[in-house]
Amino acid sequence: MKPYSKLTKEELKKLKGQLEKQFEEVKAKGIHLDMSRGKPSKAQLDLSNGLMDVLNGDSDLVSSDGVDCRNYGVLDGITEARKLLADMSEVPERNILIYGNSSLNVMFDTVSRAMTHGIMGSTPWCKLDKVKFLCPVPGYDRHFAITEYFGIEMINVPLLPTGPDMDMVEKLVAEDPAIKGIWCVPKYSNPTGVSYSDETVRRFAHLKPAAKDFRIFWDNAYSIHHLYDDKRDVILELLNECIKAGNPDMVFKFISTSKVSFPGSGIAALAASRANIEDAKSFMKFQTIGHDKLNQLRHVRFFKDMPGMYEHMRKHAAILRPKFEKVEDVLEKEIGGLGIGTWTKPLGGYFISFDSMDGCAKAIVAKAKEAGLIMTGAGATFPYGKDPKDSNIRIAPSFPTVEELAQASEIFVLSVKLVSVEKLLGAK
Repeated sequence: MKPYSKLTKEELKKLKGQLEKQFEEVKAKGIHLDMSRGKPSKAQLDLSNGLMDVLNGDSDLVSSDGVDCRNYGVLDGITEARKLLADMSEVPERNILIYGNSSLNVMFDTVSRAMTHGIMGSTPWCKLDKVKFLCPVPGYDRHFAITEYFGIEMINVPLLPTGPDMDMVEKLVAEDPAIKGIWCVPKYSNPTGVSYSDETVRRFAHLKPAAKDFRIFWDNAYSIHHLYDDKRDVILELLNECIKAGNPDMVFKFISTSKVSFPGSGIAALAASRANIEDAKSFMKFQTIGHDKLNQLRHVRFFKDMPGMYEHMRKHAAILRPKFEKVEDVLEKEIGGLGIGTWTKPLGGYFISFDSMDGCAKAIVAKAKEAGLIMTGAGATFPYGKDPKDSNIRIAPSFPTVEELAQASEIFVLSVKLVSVEKLLGAK
């Protein structure tokens, strides 16, 4: 079929009637599907059930350096856990600080600490007239929720196929001392699946910010979350690049096992310069005497090392890959060439990013909900929930089964077609 924009008004009216009939038939099925979040499926969670059996009442619960993991202490995490997450983060063990189960919690704490007490002796952000963050868009809604919660002004930066628009980033951070940070998901970005190029990483490392307490918030959530063995995105390690560029303190790297083991019971870490690590520890000691060392020990005994983690992630990929391919196949078959939408084809991560015709995203999500499909709200991938083009929709294929995805995709493409026809008819 030719692009919808090439159809006459009469052809569009006829097509609308056909689509409305199909839509009513789908609605009559009483489907109820939720694709609003990128949650691991039950099959993925089952992969880590062995974690439950690694430790028991007869287990040796002493770490390699003699720490009884049942007791108080060890603020920065047991040695084995630091080693495992250091390898996962591609940094030396001395640059790792272990936290609890969630990297999102670490990011929140880091912003909160900067607000109330400043970073490494700098003025607390709460005492400044204005604090700003750069936000690559489309991006991760929970990042934006943190900065919005603290009243930090967010500035949109376009996300290009190579990463954030670095011309814009370099100019803004050099000119405005109120800009204190930038959110980044450098590998298989949420939601586009874009991975930052080597040039982008190097330009980040060489930034010359006007604010000495400017930090790159580098959320490496999908660092080992590949969909294919033979096609993997590889990015430069930023902390080392910052050291080489003479900016060792400029980056906070966040990582966790949330989508490796159990999202509710993983382990998380901050990777940063020794100065940043010591600064974070000086505040952490007032929060806790030590995070869950039994859980740290459990993870190390289960995965053992990075080869063990990589093998585990291949099992995740085997579950996720057909789901991504099902969505991509339906999109290509049903709306490819129609000129009413484009989408990404990521090699890893948890999302597919769909861009509709301008002004259609909210209506598409509402139409899908009418037929029983709940999706991430349109606008969620932009600060303040405001997509200036009202075009981006995040598709999360991970949680439903392949069969459910076939149904969900049918509802989604029908919604895209209907809303697009209505948009074009309104312009005729």
